[in-house]
Amino acid sequence: MITIFTTGGTIDKVYFDAKSEFEIGDPMIGEVLREANVTPTYEIRQLMRKDSLEITDTDRQAIFEAIEACPSKRIIITHGTDTMVKTAQVLAPLAKSRIIVLVGSLSPARFRNTDAVFNIGFAMGVVQALEEGVYVSMNGCIFHPDHVVKNRAANRFEAV
Repeated sequence: MITIFTTGGTIDKVYFDAKSEFEIGDPMIGEVLREANVTPTYEIRQLMRKDSLEITDTDRQAIFEAIEACPSKRIIITHGTDTMVKTAQVLAPLAKSRIIVLVGSLSPARFRNTDAVFNIGFAMGVVQALEEGVYVSMNGCIFHPDHVVKNRAANRFEAV
């Protein structure tokens, strides 16, 4: 069983106008997985609907506690990309008994041209293949949270 926790972020954004006004919509990961005919057993638990810049230390503690209480060994967290690394670092103490993969997108899953579908599929694969630990999965790469940064200019994550 793979447990997927959703927190919001660009992956779930809904835009309303050309001025980039948005809200975080319903989680898109279930629809993406259904459309891709993904067969591993999974469940989706919505934790919050926030842009990652709005995620607080209290929210990170709630994410930590939800994962700590979860019986699943394999966990995916959809998360906004701006503070994904910070959340992954907070989750490090849980790495001894679980595979935790944080994933997001640089464009909303609702967009026709999006990286969300690939990123979600990649995360589903790696959560089944990796050893215990906490990982950031973006752009077809797997990163340790202490050795990755988001390069806004290049619109991708990079190892440091």
